Amino acid sequence: MTTEDVPRWVHGGWRDTVRNASDLALLGILVTIGSLGVVTAGAAVAAASAAVHDWSADERWPGVRVTVGRFVRGLLPGILPTLVATVGGALLVLNLAAITRGVVPGGVALAIPTLLILVAAAGLAGLTVVEVGRSGGAGWRAAAAAALARGQRRPVAVLACAGVVALVGALGLMIIPVLVPVLAGYAVFAMHAVARRLPG
Repeated sequence: MTTEDVPRWVHGGWRDTVRNASDLALLGILVTIGSLGVVTAGAAVAAASAAVHDWSADERWPGVRVTVGRFVRGLLPGILPTLVATVGGALLVLNLAAITRGVVPGGVALAIPTLLILVAAAGLAGLTVVEVGRSGGAGWRAAAAAALARGQRRPVAVLACAGVVALVGALGLMIIPVLVPVLAGYAVFAMHAVARRLPG
């Protein structure tokens, strides 16, 4: 029996499920703490995405030193993506809200294209988070280019990641506020899971 014949980690036990759920919840809390500086959110998300990518590959979380190193190295490069995502997302949501309330003329004719743009932006943002995780938490520009290329080849991947963002947002509005940070870890994991099942 060679090393290739040795089976890797076998799932199925409830202890494994509880442990994995706890790890992802802790990851979400750490992402939230790392994002408290607002401009540090990009670095926190990138480090979390890289950690989930590592875990998805061999079910081993990277060491604390590795993750902290990724976070520190990603501080400056993560500022611009954070600002773009925050400002762009806020403008799209406010624009859609203004159109649906009749504050801005246009009605359905403008609401549908705006909603489609919002969905596409959310999906591409999710794919970008996955791609930056695959590159070790670095290279936002290259990750965005890779996400756009993948989205063009497989539009369903964009829709799937947008669905994850929408689901997490809806859950965040429904559950107890103190539990919202937990969702961040599950969101990153869900995006990676979607990307793995829908390869470009």
